[in-house]
Amino acid sequence: MDWLSDNISTIIIALVLAAVVAGVIAFMAVRRKKGRGCCSGSCGGCSCCGTGHSCAGKK
Repeated sequence: MDWLSDNISTIIIALVLAAVVAGVIAFMAVRRKKGRGCCSGSCGGCSCCGTGHSCAGKK
């Protein structure tokens, strides 16, 4: 029990960081399912365009 009380702040920070990472991954998955992928449809600076990505040809 001493180990837990000594490291509670590290455990909380790790859990918060894991939740943020999971949220970002979930957000990216939802965008990909909706067809938005890695860019927002502005093909000017998109590195995905030209590879058959969903925004290709939407200039």
